[in-house]
Amino acid sequence: MPLRIAQVLEKTSLATGSVRQMLEAAREMARRGHEVMVVTRPDPLLVEELQGSKVAYTPLPLRHEADWPSVRAFARLAREHRLQVVHVHKGIAHAVSLAATWLGARYALFVNRGVTFPVGFFSRWKYRSRRVTKVVAVCEAIRRVVLASTGLPEDKVVTVYAGVDTERFHPERVDGLRVRQELGIPSAAPLVGHVGIRDWKGWRELVAAFVEVRRKIPEAQLLLVGCRSPAQAGEVVDFAASLGLRGGVHATLARRDMPHVLAACDLVVDPSWAGTGITGTIREALALAKPVVATAVGGNPELVVDGVCGLLVPPRDLATLAAAMVRLLKDRELAQRLGQAGRARVEAGFSTAVRGARLEGLYQQAVTALGL
Repeated sequence: MPLRIAQVLEKTSLATGSVRQMLEAAREMARRGHEVMVVTRPDPLLVEELQGSKVAYTPLPLRHEADWPSVRAFARLAREHRLQVVHVHKGIAHAVSLAATWLGARYALFVNRGVTFPVGFFSRWKYRSRRVTKVVAVCEAIRRVVLASTGLPEDKVVTVYAGVDTERFHPERVDGLRVRQELGIPSAAPLVGHVGIRDWKGWRELVAAFVEVRRKIPEAQLLLVGCRSPAQAGEVVDFAASLGLRGGVHATLARRDMPHVLAACDLVVDPSWAGTGITGTIREALALAKPVVATAVGGNPELVVDGVCGLLVPPRDLATLAAAMVRLLKDRELAQRLGQAGRARVEAGFSTAVRGARLEGLYQQAVTALGL
């Protein structure tokens, strides 16, 4: 049964995991024959991103959780398009979509949760509302945190693993050499990549651990992607230089060509120590059959089977992190074997198609139960 679905998120940066996951869910639902719209704050880049797709785009201000003009506009939008499913991906979208139900809008409301931070005291009322159909956690670790911090019943919170587009992130459809040439990284240099320049993403710990990597592999290079501004990129490079890594560390702003960026890397690392669901970069790297090292936090162990499709290390353990990176940069046979196993694991359980089938089933069940 074709459904009328809205994916709603206030954020718009294409470098943000929540935005990418929202867009991929929208495209996958449209591919499956549903009528889908994306609702975000106005952004010409999203208009461009969705151009030529079967997904409609509707901008709304979504300024804050008490943005009543946005609430009224969304309620009107929901009635005009007879929306049956609304899937929200962050707090402002959640508050606005929930409030719209008090103005006559009626739909199954799904709330995404993608971080392992506990639900805050003032946000619990939104999660516990009877008008919320399901909370969708992107991994089991997050599901357990949501249950513990909200007191919701077990059946109200479900796990649907976040997915990756295995066609877009396909090892035979990428070109990493041009990224190396653009950034001035020698084609033969062992390159380690990391995406996400936030403190809890562990980039400082990674740079510090890379000192030992360079001691054992002097030609190794480190690429850090996702700086919020040129000034932050300069701070990252200066921090690396203060540790004696001048010339060995590269920092860039967010990129829209992530399949090619990750393809340029010989190894992809996630050193996060807090907040992590399942790190999207690790999932994408595995889809490209790249070896990975990830900290055993959040939902990462649900994706990365240690020694089978990657290596897991304790958070903030610089010595173990450095040793894992050195091991995979030196043992290319092991790196290749882990990468191939990673691609197979993503295809089996962590792809956009697998996620789409699971969401579609939940949507259909809810719409039927609510008589929509």
